[in-house]
Amino acid sequence: MTDMITADLVDLDLSAGTKEAAARNLAARMAALGRVTDLEGFLDDVAAREAQMPTGLDGGIGIPHCRSAHVTEPTLAFGRSAAGIDFGAPDGPADLVFLIAAPAGADDAHLTILSALARRLMDPGFTAALRATADPEAAARLIGGQETPPAPVPDPAPAAGASSAAGEAGADESAGARPEDTATAPAAASAGAAAGSTAPGNPAEAAGPADGAESAEEPGRGTTGAVRPFRIVAVTSCPTGIAHTYMAAESLENAGREAGVEVVVETQGSAGFTRLDPAVIAAADGVILAHDLPVRERERFAGKPTVDVGVKAGISRPAELVAEVRRKAESDGTPAGTGAPAPATASASGGTPVERAGEAGEGYGTKLRKWLMSGVSYMVPFVAAGGLLIALGFALGGYEVKAAPSVLDHFMWSQRAGWGALLFQIGGFAFGFLVPVLAGYIAYGMADRPGLVPGFVGGMIASATGAGFLGGLAAGLIAGGVVLTVQRVRIPPALRGIMPVVVIPLISSAITGFLMLVVIGKPIASAQKAMTDWLNGLTGTNAVLLGALLGLMMCFDLGGPVNKVAYTVGTAGIAVADPSDSAMKIMAAVMAAGMVPPLAMALATTVRGRLFTPTERENGKAAWVLGASFITEGAIPFAAADPLRVIPSSMVGGAVTGALSMSFGATLRAPHGGVFVVPLIGNPFLYLLAVLAGVCVTTGLVILLKGLRTPAPGDSGTSGAGPAETASEQRQPVAA
Repeated sequence: MTDMITADLVDLDLSAGTKEAAARNLAARMAALGRVTDLEGFLDDVAAREAQMPTGLDGGIGIPHCRSAHVTEPTLAFGRSAAGIDFGAPDGPADLVFLIAAPAGADDAHLTILSALARRLMDPGFTAALRATADPEAAARLIGGQETPPAPVPDPAPAAGASSAAGEAGADESAGARPEDTATAPAAASAGAAAGSTAPGNPAEAAGPADGAESAEEPGRGTTGAVRPFRIVAVTSCPTGIAHTYMAAESLENAGREAGVEVVVETQGSAGFTRLDPAVIAAADGVILAHDLPVRERERFAGKPTVDVGVKAGISRPAELVAEVRRKAESDGTPAGTGAPAPATASASGGTPVERAGEAGEGYGTKLRKWLMSGVSYMVPFVAAGGLLIALGFALGGYEVKAAPSVLDHFMWSQRAGWGALLFQIGGFAFGFLVPVLAGYIAYGMADRPGLVPGFVGGMIASATGAGFLGGLAAGLIAGGVVLTVQRVRIPPALRGIMPVVVIPLISSAITGFLMLVVIGKPIASAQKAMTDWLNGLTGTNAVLLGALLGLMMCFDLGGPVNKVAYTVGTAGIAVADPSDSAMKIMAAVMAAGMVPPLAMALATTVRGRLFTPTERENGKAAWVLGASFITEGAIPFAAADPLRVIPSSMVGGAVTGALSMSFGATLRAPHGGVFVVPLIGNPFLYLLAVLAGVCVTTGLVILLKGLRTPAPGDSGTSGAGPAETASEQRQPVAA
């Protein structure tokens, strides 16, 4: 690690007042050494990572970090602040700041070294030595691993374990040590011998930590001296996989040693991951998942008592997590030391596919939205593929292909109409999956794989009864709820093996089918028909207002849930063999409005480039293609950097385009494609005029609003120790 940090990258008197200023100060040192090629671009990447999750840790540590294309080699910069800087840690400001910069294509070896640093940050002796040193060279050697912090001085007094590990017993306050350091110091003594080890040890060795450790071993369970310690397997991961991933692993291992528990951690970081031995997982009594990304191959841990939290919880409260998983194992009746699986309940599985990526403590409304978006996200590819195939069929064979006989019976190889009929019929088959896929993956988002069978069955029934998309939504929610209810029923151990294969699919499909066929299928079908008739009957002002509303929704969150609702309204109308003229007008308005934000941002960066950062101007070039392809997400980088100006401007332009498209009577049979499906659009020139009008409106508003803002004092783009909020070329902060 010696080549990653030098004395020139150390600032022991960091005077920055905010995390942005601290990152700028340390990044400027990297840029001065040629390790960062574009200071502003790199700081944008740091801010984007910070917006995902605060990088402050308990114990006075801040670790802003990112992987960036503007970094030439893996680099560390260290700053020490006397006043402290707020990095969002629960216990207050950070006085030790580590800026970690990794190239976008960093190799495994460098990432492994960075990970080793992340683990060392959990050692109170290491942090105490950094707080005590007055020499930048010494700090660089300490961080680079050329020097080791002084070993803690043994003290026979009971409180000795709480002293600082800087070799200065009783001098915590004078050395600047924080209370959190002293609180975690007992784990440091054993951490030195076993730091970084994730392999399971010999059970006999693991069972004998110390004489005093015997009292921590399975109270109420260890009836004989032969009972081995409680075993936990854990997985840690964070968005970048550099720092939090490995710090959480180190904290959990230390907490396990302190509690007399055997903890084996799988780190799913940027350098990849080495899978835990299946035998280790089978022998485990509980599972801790500390992650901010979906756990890879999560099914390996199914059926065991599980604690599922964010990665920062693994760093800040590892002892609580160890205690919690032991309590869960006791309540589930898992015999200590046997590694026996617990009942396959929803709590034991640690959450559903949607919940794994969510935050702990989310309300039901948030979960419901995610369940519905899970179904929509899986349905959209079927909509796009089927709709484009049908549209291409019309383009080749005309609208007469709707009446063509099945290509199974009659296919004309040499005629365009034959190929048009082929594409039309393939698209029709793809559309036949829309409602079943929607229902199946809503249930999957709620109950994982057991929800797929009843969800698809309920979706097929919704299609057959004419309940359509409303029926698919209801079927998915019913199927997921039934599966979750069945999973909560305690069953004999002998039946657990057949539950996911036979019992759950059988019972949940029967209940879902009964409710859809007998109870709610027909009422939902009537509601679906009434809604379709209402949309088909919209004319004049009502149609224009609907177009404006859909345009507002498409541009509100640029590909988020509200955008997806508007898109689903559009695709639902054309997802039939013979869509109405009104349905095709709605689809045209939806796609036209969705093209506006990225095209407008591209145009704005072209005509008023000085109002945007270099990174935004580069993003503007890509936004031309993204907008023309109907990828609304191309405007997200601009909205993240300046939401109060970009999003309202985009919504106004989208509303103008949606309203004009409806008033012009433009129609669209394809659910996607942007300018590439213009030949399939009814009234194509007026359609493009509507898009152009919205783009011009949004561009004008963005330029106007950005031009009115007052530049921050000292907004010179220098990298000195100016105010934290300043940035060159009037750069806006990334929204959290």
